[in-house]
Amino acid sequence: MDNGDGKVCLGLGLGLGLGLGFPPKREVPQNKNNNNNKRLLVFDLSIPIHPNNSHDHRDDDRDVDFSMCYGRKKLRLTGDQTTLLEDSFRQHTTLNTAQKLSLAEKLNLKPRQVEVWFQNRRARSKLKQTEVECEVLKKNCERLSDENRRLKKEVLELRSSLKIGKPAAAAATPSL
Repeated sequence: MDNGDGKVCLGLGLGLGLGLGFPPKREVPQNKNNNNNKRLLVFDLSIPIHPNNSHDHRDDDRDVDFSMCYGRKKLRLTGDQTTLLEDSFRQHTTLNTAQKLSLAEKLNLKPRQVEVWFQNRRARSKLKQTEVECEVLKKNCERLSDENRRLKKEVLELRSSLKIGKPAAAAATPSL
């Protein structure tokens, strides 16, 4: 939906006609074929969410449009939160409910945020492991290709030496 300033906003709005809304209400013409010329009032009820009342001011310019269109901002963890999450991940890559609740309370986060962080961390670990395995396989493939070329060259040399040596060997053997 166009904000009127040329930007497209994909936020959800409810046309309740209550006179409340953020950004302020706008009138949107309905079907032009309708003779009643009724207008639909659209209210964007999305509210920016800033977890734990903390706000990362580094990305303010970019995040304003994001929060107005989508209703929430990406969670930015503090260094201490990340350190504690990483330490917990090293001990256990998956958490049971009690561990998740305890960690969420320590970090002042919602249990779902901790759960999602662990899911994302497991995905990153798996991706990293896959990349490492891919590199090992590439090196093995390259090594085997080199060995294959070397062996093919050796076979060609042996065949050519056999062809060269065959007439001489045939002449050296007495005929029966």
